[in-house]
Amino acid sequence: MGSKSIPERLAVSDAFQGVVIRADGAHLLAAEMQPDSETLLAGKLIIRYGIRYLGKPHLSIVPELVALDYGDILNGESAWAFLIRRSNLYPRAEVFGFRSDGRDDMVVVKNLDLALTPEVLVFAGESDTIPAARPVGLIGGALNAVPPRLVQYLPHYESLTSWRERSL
Repeated sequence: MGSKSIPERLAVSDAFQGVVIRADGAHLLAAEMQPDSETLLAGKLIIRYGIRYLGKPHLSIVPELVALDYGDILNGESAWAFLIRRSNLYPRAEVFGFRSDGRDDMVVVKNLDLALTPEVLVFAGESDTIPAARPVGLIGGALNAVPPRLVQYLPHYESLTSWRERSL
């Protein structure tokens, strides 16, 4: 009887060329620097996505491995697709990854709130586990260079002014 090898831990991530700004106390992503805001990070940024904990939406887990009841182990895109599309069929599946506060964790699917939009987290480097920012919006007119998953999970605003008007 052969044993399955455990794949390497691999989180879904997207590269984003741009800046993280702080405006009115909130973090935002933008393709370029914005007037009347503070630039926190600039250059090639790593975007990862966290699934929020049930009853603790201020915490999320960035999935790196998912162990299913019947022995399969998924990572990367296949783990993400499973969590988003089919995890309701396997509530006891285990999710391994790091939390939005940087701590390594394991949680079963039934303790995650998959009804909430995944949390967008920005990292300065590939090996970082503590996010540098938690943006609440994406600023800029052109979305053709923005990863589709980022557009799906982060509200988009044409300008910093339009974000300020909507957040009032």
